[in-house]
Amino acid sequence: MIRPAALLLAASLCAFSQGDRPLFNGRDLEGWEIKGDGMWKVLAGGVLMAQATSGPKAPFGTWPATLDEKKYMQWRQAQSWLYTTAEFGEFDLHVEYLTAPGGNSGISIRDSTRGKYAIAPEPDYEKTPAHWGYEIQIYNGIKTKYPTGSVYLFAPAEFGHEKSADWNSIDIESRNAMIRVSLNGQVVARHGGDPARPKTGPIGLQLHDRFSVMMFRNIRIREAGK
Repeated sequence: MIRPAALLLAASLCAFSQGDRPLFNGRDLEGWEIKGDGMWKVLAGGVLMAQATSGPKAPFGTWPATLDEKKYMQWRQAQSWLYTTAEFGEFDLHVEYLTAPGGNSGISIRDSTRGKYAIAPEPDYEKTPAHWGYEIQIYNGIKTKYPTGSVYLFAPAEFGHEKSADWNSIDIESRNAMIRVSLNGQVVARHGGDPARPKTGPIGLQLHDRFSVMMFRNIRIREAGK
């Protein structure tokens, strides 16, 4: 028996393939803007790589420095985001990513702050993009409350559909009253949306912290009605 969810996904993917367009051109960052202390570089073959910059030579003062845990965590967890300059309403988004096992990242939609509160020098973890719009979690191989594909803080994903240390694909269907996420072709999370949150906004890619490295490719979008 073919489940209704499978039929809906097949119909969506068919429509997506017929009307999608590149959101990342594979050559440069045209149409995107960097937020925070991160290096976003386009590699040969159209792969987008994100990694932390070296930062200040002595972020905690001259050696021997007295290390304050709060200051260390603010430095370590300061995020960088790459946002589209354009904003989108209802759409289907396709993203392929690669990170090491245990790697942490995310895809932001409808975040009107464009990561303002997630970046250095003093990030506020209660005001990150997941608290304004929505963040689709990437947490490679970690079985936690919100594994990869989750609508973070809202809808935990079904675990077990991610490939470790390999390329994975995420498809996000964003509608006014529904967000649905597929991981490697399998629907893993759904959420009806918070009526108090925006219906439109930019799309963002996350570099989670100073020790993370992320790679993205084949970023494509299909806007509803276009």
